[in-house]
Amino acid sequence: MTSIIDAPAPVEHDVIGGVDSHADTHTAAVLDFVGRRLGSAQFPATATGYRDLERWLAGHGRVAAVGVESTGSYAAALTRHLRSAGLRVVEVNQPHAHARARRGKSDAIDAEMAARKTLSNEVTVVPKDTTGVVESIRQLKVARTGAVKARSAALVTLGALIITAPTQLREQLNATSLTGRAHQAARLRPDLAALADPVHAAKFALRSLARQIADLDAQITALDHALTPLVTATAPRTLALLGIGVQHGAQLLLSIGQNGDRVHNEAAFAHLCGVSPLLASSGKTDRHRLNHGGDRQANSALHMITVVRLRHCERTRAYMARRTAEGKTKRETMRCLKRYIARQVYNTLAADLNDLERTP
Repeated sequence: MTSIIDAPAPVEHDVIGGVDSHADTHTAAVLDFVGRRLGSAQFPATATGYRDLERWLAGHGRVAAVGVESTGSYAAALTRHLRSAGLRVVEVNQPHAHARARRGKSDAIDAEMAARKTLSNEVTVVPKDTTGVVESIRQLKVARTGAVKARSAALVTLGALIITAPTQLREQLNATSLTGRAHQAARLRPDLAALADPVHAAKFALRSLARQIADLDAQITALDHALTPLVTATAPRTLALLGIGVQHGAQLLLSIGQNGDRVHNEAAFAHLCGVSPLLASSGKTDRHRLNHGGDRQANSALHMITVVRLRHCERTRAYMARRTAEGKTKRETMRCLKRYIARQVYNTLAADLNDLERTP
């Protein structure tokens, strides 16, 4: 049920909205164009709540823009609703500097701060479009990443149990790899009536872990089969580049978003991926440093693409040798290569997404 803190007072001029998002509720605030707070209200995170929030904002005047926190998580559905209604939505994810110390902390204050950042043009980021195939790729990739992490954790646990297992059982599981030992453990036959015996308890535990690993292998394979045609159809030019497979291509698609025009140029994409050099100058010192921010998953993908090219591309190896001879460290040269790959990938992604947009 909508709880209105300040009753809306319709006005004729443009207004700016701000939204602080949570799993169950969204709190909205509205400002006029000179920054005066006109009101705030809380709405449930439901389809009805989204419509009520939109109408409440419009009741104060023509909505010029809405600054929304957590557009990719808690407010994903709200963002889709506001954009479908024709409103300009701006992503507000930076912390509100000094606001908590000066004014305290509440959802209404956070919503007002989001509106103020939007009003001042301090934030101008367009949220990602989550209504197309790239969102489908994201959902499948999230599930695959979780399955891969769970499989790795299960293998580590299996290895630790084997190390501490009774000697005769440990010697029985003698494959050279953990995956091989998991296959051996899946064939163990514990006596369920004798689990007080550590040998049979270890067999039961190891077989359970081995079956879990086998199930996760099957899930990963199924998700790969689902992801491959989607990524191949969405980004054929990008996948044709040396060193870019389905998983790396999927991650780069997720980083730029289906509405790729939200990233204005290749320099912005490089900054997004954390491969653009940042100024670190002071006084007589004039230098740059590595960018430790940005999308770390995209940065990791670019790093692995660089590693593949260093192994299989003679031109890339020659570049590494030349820059090393000039006095660059390997880390600095890798950063330069990642910056070059980001430029190349941006252009192919932009072309792929333009084709996707033109496809009926």
